[in-house]
Amino acid sequence: MPTKAALSHIPGPPTPPIVGHTLTIARDSYGTQQDYIQRYGPVYKTNMLGVWRVNLCGPDALEMVLMDRERIFSSEGGWDALKRIYPGGLLLQDFDHHRRNRRIMTAAFRASAIKDYRLRMTEAMDSLLAAWPIGTPFCFYTAIKDLTLRMGGAVFMGLPLDGDLAKDVNRAIRDEIRASLAVIRQPLPFTPMWRGVRGRDFLRRTFRALIPERRANGGDDFFSQMCLARDENGQSWSEDEILDQFNLLIMAAHDTTATTLSVMIAALGEHPEWQAKLAHEVASLGKGELDEDALSKMTQTNNVFREALRLVPPVPFIPRLATRDFHWNGYDIPAGTSLALNPGVTMLSPELYTNPTKFDPDRFGPKRVEDRSHKFAWTPFGGGAHKCIGMHFSTLQVKLFMATLLRKNRIHLPGRAPVWQRMPIPKPKGGLPIILERV
Repeated sequence: MPTKAALSHIPGPPTPPIVGHTLTIARDSYGTQQDYIQRYGPVYKTNMLGVWRVNLCGPDALEMVLMDRERIFSSEGGWDALKRIYPGGLLLQDFDHHRRNRRIMTAAFRASAIKDYRLRMTEAMDSLLAAWPIGTPFCFYTAIKDLTLRMGGAVFMGLPLDGDLAKDVNRAIRDEIRASLAVIRQPLPFTPMWRGVRGRDFLRRTFRALIPERRANGGDDFFSQMCLARDENGQSWSEDEILDQFNLLIMAAHDTTATTLSVMIAALGEHPEWQAKLAHEVASLGKGELDEDALSKMTQTNNVFREALRLVPPVPFIPRLATRDFHWNGYDIPAGTSLALNPGVTMLSPELYTNPTKFDPDRFGPKRVEDRSHKFAWTPFGGGAHKCIGMHFSTLQVKLFMATLLRKNRIHLPGRAPVWQRMPIPKPKGGLPIILERV
């Protein structure tokens, strides 16, 4: 890995001893990066947790690295910190190996499977939302994380909502997520990493025991579909490959959805005119089934969803590792350099969006289409070969939640609009207290 001397030709801020820029970026990741871009330009270096990174900023850099036409940039090397908990997951694979596994994974996201997932989600969501309190404040972020985990057990694994196994699985997933974000990377006793490794081992044992029955009998949940999935050449996964891919999938689906729905709920509470628009849109669907046709008509909800992802993307930074020397924007960058892309800050650029910090879903409407100012102006799902494979499933899940909620309820914020913690995974400080009022 290149040293500071090897990157001496690349500008960057003065480096504090020992901790480098870690604390500065952790305190205000967006503001710090915007300041560095202003001072040093779209290419600069920082030191976080002892690792020197070259930051490549703006939509052109996103396009160059994510499209990766010359096969230079490794996702596996970029996400190295996740290897202990999620080895073998799609995010931690590159090039031909990644393409082979993505083709198999695509079978679990085919249209007929998505329909089954939607039916399972509808049933689970109705049941879980019915238990939320009416008229008294509660912490939405905690509630939505619990809902997405429990619903994930039903949709992703085919487990009962309140069974003991579902509770144990959800606890293990939480431990894994905490471990993946932990500063201490060794599984020392009673540390988050220790609990995460134990959680991972429990999940592997649990899932492995389910594979023979799911392969024999199938099922309309994700795990069953992954056990049966084959690419166009008939290739399928081994048991270990199923375990690795599924473990990362349920983590990625859980936290990203919880963040996005929290942003949307906060925005609707802060902007009642938009809540009224979405409630009217939901009412216009009637009282029938929320099927694919009904959900496709939720265009205003989709614009709010896209605006939420623009303002607070669940993955605001994307790491990569350069496998070969390359030249970008006037700089020679050596092989082995850790790279950081900045979709979060890019989507707040005044060069791409009008009043970029303002909540304004109409910017995605047909009269403005600001997200088309550049191919990579709107990139909350990444791009290129590693673009989020669950993007359409996520959109369906969010629309289904908003329609189910707004059919019967209205949202109020008892306090001020939340302040967002941007790293490592965005969440509202204070947990986002809300009050639901029954219509």
